[in-house]
Amino acid sequence: MAEELFRMEHISKLFPGVKALDDVSFSVNKGEVHGLVGENGAGKSTLMKIMSGVYKADEGKIFIEGKEVDVTSVSKAHELGVAIIFQELNLCSHLTVADNIFIGRPPHKGPFISDKQMHAQAKAILDELGIKLNTHSMVGELSIAQQQMVEIAKAISRNSRILVLDEPTATLTEKEIDQLFVIIRNLQKKGVGMVYISHRMEELGEICERVTVIRDGKYIATRNYKDITIDELVNLIVGRALDDKYPKYKRNIGDVLFEAKNVTRAGVLNVEGFSVRSGEILGVSGLVGSGRTEIMRCIFGADKATTKELYLEGKRIQVNSPGQAIAHGIGYATEDRKFDGLALDLDVKFNINMAHLRQLSKFGILDDKAGYDNAQHYKDALTIRTPTLSQTTRNLSGGNQQKIVLSKWLCNDVKVLIVDEPTRGIDVGAKYEVYELFNRLSDQGVAIIMISSELPEILGMSDRVMVIHEGEINGMLDAKTATQEEILYLAAGYNKLEPKAQ
Repeated sequence: MAEELFRMEHISKLFPGVKALDDVSFSVNKGEVHGLVGENGAGKSTLMKIMSGVYKADEGKIFIEGKEVDVTSVSKAHELGVAIIFQELNLCSHLTVADNIFIGRPPHKGPFISDKQMHAQAKAILDELGIKLNTHSMVGELSIAQQQMVEIAKAISRNSRILVLDEPTATLTEKEIDQLFVIIRNLQKKGVGMVYISHRMEELGEICERVTVIRDGKYIATRNYKDITIDELVNLIVGRALDDKYPKYKRNIGDVLFEAKNVTRAGVLNVEGFSVRSGEILGVSGLVGSGRTEIMRCIFGADKATTKELYLEGKRIQVNSPGQAIAHGIGYATEDRKFDGLALDLDVKFNINMAHLRQLSKFGILDDKAGYDNAQHYKDALTIRTPTLSQTTRNLSGGNQQKIVLSKWLCNDVKVLIVDEPTRGIDVGAKYEVYELFNRLSDQGVAIIMISSELPEILGMSDRVMVIHEGEINGMLDAKTATQEEILYLAAGYNKLEPKAQ
């Protein structure tokens, strides 16, 4: 019989203007990976922040191994053996792996820090978890997956018994995900209880025993994963059945609107050319590191290209900076919305209007009423869930932040919209809303270039698929007839598809 490690009972949390959690209960057993799912804004992060001492619950109780505890701060949570690994990793890039694992509490020999002892202890922890890293490596030189492993090692070095993993695979490759799962299973053997937050349904079945659903701040259900179907789980998450992940839609595709030729960057890119038509969604696929994002950043003027020819509506245009791209009606919703897509500490109104300030100004002075009306229009049109337009953007869910990024470009009446991983880290309901938005933009004649690592999304939403390998276009496929296998084959660098077995 499973032995309970951690339990939260009847947790409620009120923020100004919104009840984030309303009577939510949740538990984790020793050695269990318990999935926690829900739409963006459902309250998952708030619940975990209460669990890890970032917030204090207004109502409810927390128990560890049957004993009631008061988690008053992050340091108190650490004392009790609770650690959380956020999507935004909390590491010092200029320090070594060992320094990061023992930051703030390095081992001493007498009055002095023992560097030798610290590296030895760090290596022992990494070896125990099956993580192959040099403890002397600088964290800033590691991949995101490796940095995540350093975070896990840091948590285990504090003798954490309860570990929260918040969207741990959002930026990882399939190989890196497999490696992460090996580490998670090693932790299970040691009796560590884990909360696994993810929007990737297929992952939950591979790693979780149970899954709990919360919706609109309320507890909905806990199920054994093996006893529930994906459709049933999605229905619990969104409160309605999604008949299809991708809206069925017939686009009215026009003439070539945008064309890029001879886009090169010495040693990185060599793109002969591609085009996208009005009302078309051109999917861009390729392995991580293939150059998908680099191509689009050069086109947008964010990175310098060695050579580049761009044509909009048949006329050649010059784009040497993002400002010039925006002036020509080209928008770019970046992959990392939190780093270079949003001003997180500013309000919703500012972020929606950010790329549109000139049009909202008279004689160089911002018309505040026009700015408010514009932001309100896009808040309603994209169903951005926020108490007010003056809410700090950082406090919104990932799905709502992504809608703000998109609204920022819609304000500019874009002709060409480049979207890089548009649904990464957002839930199934919010994804569907983003897809419907793309279809509405298509109706308006906008040409959309969509980079995505999710092959079902590429095939479900694109009209054509451009496959990138090592900075070059290695194939252009019709999305109606293409398969995931064909895309992967081209992404791996093969020029011809193997004949299918008879």
